[in-house]
Amino acid sequence: MDMIGWLLVTALFALGMAGAVFPVLPGALAIYAAFFVYGLFFTFAKFGFWFWTFQTLIVVLLFVADYLVNAWGVKKYGGSKASVVGSTIGILIGPFVIPGFGLIIGPLAGAVIGEMIDGVARGVALDREFFVRSLKVGWGALIGLLSSTVVKIVLQLVMIALFIIWLI
Repeated sequence: MDMIGWLLVTALFALGMAGAVFPVLPGALAIYAAFFVYGLFFTFAKFGFWFWTFQTLIVVLLFVADYLVNAWGVKKYGGSKASVVGSTIGILIGPFVIPGFGLIIGPLAGAVIGEMIDGVARGVALDREFFVRSLKVGWGALIGLLSSTVVKIVLQLVMIALFIIWLI
């Protein structure tokens, strides 16, 4: 039974780390679930108030940072709220629409489309200059995605490290 417990915990950790790269996977929630699996198979006694407080704060920080870092990339390059929304939609559906490259093309295209929709709504002329500006916003979305991926990887590794430290 111990072997099954450790296999599930390890599988959830792996799924969580994969979720840092593929946004459609649960990421931090899978890692958080691994703690409950450990508790159910072994014991919750090793995890006290501070363990759950730290881990919960990291999960909340991950969700907030994921959105803010992505939005920062779009805003840094002059994007609108529509670009942030488009980028987020692109991150979620891109991998399904364009397998393999959708994770990169999705947020870029979503931000460009969002920026162009915002431009049309504001009555901006859709000329070459506006299209180039929209592409820069898309580039910012891509930078935001890559930056948020690094942040997620680091924070999720911290979650796993705290788990291991707490067990020792």
